[in-house]
Formats: sequence, structure tokens, C-alpha cells
Amino acid sequence: MASEDKAQRVRRMFSEIAPRYDLLNRLLSLGVDLSWRKRAVALALERQPRRILDLATGTGDLALLLKARAPEAQVVGADFAPPMLALARKKAEAQGLKVEFLEADALALPFPEASFDAVTLAFGFRNFADYEKALSEIHRVLTPGGRLVLLEFPPPPKGAFGLVYRLYFGKLLPFIGGVVSGNFGAYRYLPESVEAFPPPEALKALMEGVGFGVRYELLTFGVAAIHVGDKA
Repeated sequence: MASEDKAQRVRRMFSEIAPRYDLLNRLLSLGVDLSWRKRAVALALERQPRRILDLATGTGDLALLLKARAPEAQVVGADFAPPMLALARKKAEAQGLKVEFLEADALALPFPEASFDAVTLAFGFRNFADYEKALSEIHRVLTPGGRLVLLEFPPPPKGAFGLVYRLYFGKLLPFIGGVVSGNFGAYRYLPESVEAFPPPEALKALMEGVGFGVRYELLTFGVAAIHVGDKA
């Protein structure tokens, strides 16, 4: 699939499932995604950043959690699906949290160099059409010493647990997600995109290739992974 075609398909797909997105995240991960996000927030805030960008923010869960944990920080949430951003703004207003949400393309971020001390990215990186270009853009907008925290689904782990997980992720999840959201295609895309995603070591190498110092940790038996990239 061409890069432009993938970007348009993903934007349309996430715009369509926006109203059910939060419900399905909780349902399909059995609520475990909340603990993963909290771990990502803790890693992002280790160096007490003053300016934080939550990229592929979706409905704003991570951006709002960042603001709640670091109220003195300026938090910006960016996404390329306007319906997701509309929901994020409503959630921010309901929670009384001041977060700026704006539409942006991860491959051409509308920010000057060294604009942010930290960038977070949860479950959106695999949807980008060009991984290396996105990482280069993130590296560009980070200050020297800035940090990228990337939370993502790697390909399913090997072994008995991996077999059970593949059955759930490849068969049951697309059915449940399709029934609840009304969009079966979106939830068939999810396991397909995870299977095609680079494994943790390969993603580490990609991040190192654009200038990050990288470490990562696996979560919940390898179902999710957090990569931490520090800019020199």
C-alpha cells in the first residue's frame, strides 16, 4: 500500500470508529491498557518536562493523564483525525484540564525544532506510513536531552501464551470490535497492523538510526512494549 493511500485509509477508519474508541480500548484490553499508559506517563515525566507533545493522541487519554500528573507542564495533543480531537476536547473540558488539541501530520509536524522536552506516542506509531520519517520529525522537535516514550503493540509473543493471544487478537477481537463499533474493517486492520509491525529489537534499531539512545521494556508477557528514546 502506498504511503499516501495508507494515511488516508487510517484517517478515515479512525474517524469512523471515534465514538466507540474508548469503550473498545477498555473492553478489548480488559482494562490493562490503563496500567500501560500510566507506566508511559511515569517514564515521560522522569525528567520533569515543561513542554510535552502527545502524538497520535486519539481521544486524548494519555495527554489528559500527563496534564493531571504534571499540571505545571504545557501539554499539546496532536492527531490527524478531527472526530477524535473533538472527543478529546470534550473530555478535557469535562475534567477541567487545559490541554491544546490540534490536527497535525506526524510526518510533517507543524512545530519548530526543539519545541518539546518530551513526546509521547501510544498505539499510533504503527499506523504511520513512514516510520523513519516520523521518528526523524519527533527527533527534530525534541530539545537536546528530550525524551520520546513510545507505547505500542509488538508482534504477538512466541510460545503457548502467544498462540492463545493470536487466537484472541486475530479472531475474537475483530469480531467484538466490529459488532460494537459497526466497522469490521477497522478491527481486522488492528491485528494485521500488529503482525506487520517491527519486533522490539528492530524498532530499537530504527530509533537508534535517527539519533536516539534507546531502551525498552515488555509489558504483560510481551503483549505491549514501551521504548524510551533519549535525544543526545
